[in-house]
Amino acid sequence: MTLSQIDEEVAKLLQLKAQLGGDEGKHAFVLKTAKGTRDYNPKQMAIREKVFNIIISCFKRHGAETIDTPVFELKETLTGKYGEDSKLIYDLKDQGGELLSLRYDLTVPFARYLAMNKITNIKRYHIAKVYRRDNPAMTRGRYREFYQCDFDIAGQYDAMIADAECLKIVYEILNELDLGDFRIKVNDRRILDGMFAVCGVPDEKFRTICSTVDKLDKMAWEDVKKEMVNEKGLSEDVGDRIGEYVSMQGGQDLAERLLQDRKLSQNKQACAGLTDMKLLFSYLELFQVTDKVVFDLSLARGLDYYTGVIYEAILSQTIPALVSTPAEQNGADEAGVNVGSVAGGGRYDGLVGMFDPKGRKVPCVGVSIGIERIFSIMEQKAEASSEKVRTTETQVLVASAQKNLLEERLKLTNALWNEGIKAEVLYKKNPKLLSQLQHCEETGIPLVAILGEQELKDGVVKLRNVVSREEVDVPRADLS
Repeated sequence: MTLSQIDEEVAKLLQLKAQLGGDEGKHAFVLKTAKGTRDYNPKQMAIREKVFNIIISCFKRHGAETIDTPVFELKETLTGKYGEDSKLIYDLKDQGGELLSLRYDLTVPFARYLAMNKITNIKRYHIAKVYRRDNPAMTRGRYREFYQCDFDIAGQYDAMIADAECLKIVYEILNELDLGDFRIKVNDRRILDGMFAVCGVPDEKFRTICSTVDKLDKMAWEDVKKEMVNEKGLSEDVGDRIGEYVSMQGGQDLAERLLQDRKLSQNKQACAGLTDMKLLFSYLELFQVTDKVVFDLSLARGLDYYTGVIYEAILSQTIPALVSTPAEQNGADEAGVNVGSVAGGGRYDGLVGMFDPKGRKVPCVGVSIGIERIFSIMEQKAEASSEKVRTTETQVLVASAQKNLLEERLKLTNALWNEGIKAEVLYKKNPKLLSQLQHCEETGIPLVAILGEQELKDGVVKLRNVVSREEVDVPRADLS
């Protein structure tokens, strides 16, 4: 929109306001954020930055490089990649030209990036905002605008090595963030499809039934079965057979047992998936993460593009609800916040080929960390604890004990900045020493460099520890 167009819009709004006249009370404009979005204050941003730093350092430890892609894509790029979730894509108004949509995740843009640039081999992470026309539940970390933190490995490699590393990354991040007990569920799309086939689900209904099974973490089995039978047209018998399988959980032992299953062992796809699952668990054993990983046949993940191993990390505990703003109360009728999934991902070997003119496939596996849900928990933990969250990184405040020392304070502050030290000075000519010390206590600045007539004469600075109140004279030259 040009400046002149903006001016026109403002003029129209002012005209409308004038027309409303004395009726202004009824039509008063309410200042608020859009539904499913929120602002972040400095304290919240400090917590968020800490979380990002932990996640990014883990990604880098595993050798990833980073990329960025546009916030909107051609509508055609996103269409047909998300199954029943496609209805949640935000389409942009046609501005005369290309039909565009806001990105729904970071995986499809990544696949488009690989195909467009003919990249067949990369280990990358990408942290950026995505958009979904979802019904937000703010207290549970569900928004319409939110960050995703993705790690993906693209390339032709031997089975399950890269997949195991992705699970190791989830394990490391959740351990380091100290969010409490968690479980990582794993399954395989080939096992699911084989299971559907032997249970009698028609081929054309695999994906839609998969989306229904994916609701098992939110709905009871009886409700899921009802949807399969009443809405998706399966028979009661087929539903019951699926029910027998999706109740199974275990580890390598379950994969071995299912390879002996009379029906599943006859299905090629299921056998391939189960053989890989055994291999995956042998690598997870080497990575020392099997204490948190469970092979769960109910895990489906509704997205259409998964082709092999899928996984999801779930926190075991309920977090007490802390609702602080009217905007957040929209979804806050629970006594506590059952956070649910905090990470998920899997293998998607066919997605890049969808964008390649010659259909060349680039095998990929990746994981997405649910940063908003994690952030909700970290924020609530900070509220519950008495520990103060620092919102700045200032190391020292340059203060004065007497009047008329502004120039000296500014000179010393400048010298500290030039040495790369994080320093502040109060924007008053003659601030009281007490108010300068109080500023340090309120903001968590650990040190005060105090200047006075005597200190200037002696060529020293009085360095004060704000917490212990200990003071020491330091020569100006040695201060930094």
